[in-house]
Amino acid sequence: MSVLAEIMEYNRNFVENKKYEEFRTTKYPDKGIVILTCMDTRLIELLPCAMNLRNGDAKIIKNAGAMVTHPFGSIMRSILVAVYELQAKEVFVVGHHDCGMTSLKPGSVLEKMKQSGISEDRIETLQHAGIELDKWLTGFNSVAESVKQTVYNIKKHPLFPPHSAVHGLVIHPETGKLDLVVKG
Repeated sequence: MSVLAEIMEYNRNFVENKKYEEFRTTKYPDKGIVILTCMDTRLIELLPCAMNLRNGDAKIIKNAGAMVTHPFGSIMRSILVAVYELQAKEVFVVGHHDCGMTSLKPGSVLEKMKQSGISEDRIETLQHAGIELDKWLTGFNSVAESVKQTVYNIKKHPLFPPHSAVHGLVIHPETGKLDLVVKG
């Protein structure tokens, strides 16, 4: 059975048995927070438990490395929507130890793209169009410094409310221990 078929079968049973009832909430975060964190699989259940969050408590945005790298990209837009439209009052940037973005090398990613069938011509076309793939595919050396930079990028955004708190934390992906990096 494919993963899709397995998911669809489980979902049919989930809905038929009304297992969704325990998850009902509103679109507004009960704790008034928005969290930007990494997409790492170890954090799916660990992070909410480690932060004492239940369904409905927070808006959670995930990407590779818990980073805001473009001031007008989808991550920053999501944070602004959470603050202005969905009643989030504080932002938490939560990176983690042993992140796959630590020391990510663009050459390795580009080589795997080529091995998967992306042509050298396509890559060159993007680079000639002004897209800096090397910069775009570069990770970071220190998760704490990356969290600090992302907190700064959010806090200094021209559309972010100046008196809203932006906190930076690093979570251990095995134990859930949180280390405070920036108290907003």
